[in-house]
Amino acid sequence: MRIVVTGAQGQVGWELTRRALALGYDVLAWDVAELDITDADAVDRALAASGAEVVINAAAYTAVDKAEQEPDLAFAVNCDGPAHLAAACARLNLPLLHISTDYVYDGGKTDPYVEEDPTTPLGVYGASKLAGDEAVQQRLSRSLILRVSWVFGIQGHNFVKTILRLAREREELRIVADQYGCPTFAGDIADTLLELAGRIAEIDARNAWGVYHHCGAPATTWHGFARAIVELASAREPLRVQIVTPITTADYPLPAARPINSVLDCTRLQRNFNRVPCPWRQGLIALLDAS
Repeated sequence: MRIVVTGAQGQVGWELTRRALALGYDVLAWDVAELDITDADAVDRALAASGAEVVINAAAYTAVDKAEQEPDLAFAVNCDGPAHLAAACARLNLPLLHISTDYVYDGGKTDPYVEEDPTTPLGVYGASKLAGDEAVQQRLSRSLILRVSWVFGIQGHNFVKTILRLAREREELRIVADQYGCPTFAGDIADTLLELAGRIAEIDARNAWGVYHHCGAPATTWHGFARAIVELASAREPLRVQIVTPITTADYPLPAARPINSVLDCTRLQRNFNRVPCPWRQGLIALLDAS
């Protein structure tokens, strides 16, 4: 099978590329230098010439706070880009697997979010991703949108790497403890997407396209996640940090509001494809071992 991966140098795109190659897939790995998905004509030409059987879009604008100052760019990458990919896939009768985010929800729910819950994003990033989800669904019936949360990976910048850097520099870390979510290892997301790519005929036969949630387990807070990072990293190297102090969201104001609760319910993915949430500590260990 030939797979096109867009956003190939991002956290998930990098894992998709290396894991797909290890599985023997024929992979066209494109980052922005190879394909700017905001250019509709370029997308048309590239996909028409690709010979691909499935497209996986891992390209995204993910700078949550910066998006508040760059809404046009965020919407160009997160909405227009997926719209161009979906339109081209529709013309070529190609399936599209697209990565979305927990930030499409406002966090006001006390229980885990299911796919049918109302989408009311709090900031530009979440709004741009939701607009991309809707654009894909409007243009392409053979689309599967995987909403993920709190992504961390070996490649790129993320919360884990920030905590590791700060733990080497500071004696105290003050981390938000009243936001709840599910850390998700990029390698686990890639594995799920590649399994889905290999089951396209089944998805077609069952008409199992649509929106699915995918995240790690169990749910935690940023403070709980940071404590686990420090605990596991300190067994591998000496760290300066002595204490990880819990604080509130109000103690750490940021340009973009975050959902207080972005825990995702992954029952639909488990029921349809037997994919269960992976323990995020395993992914964290893999990242630390690769550092």
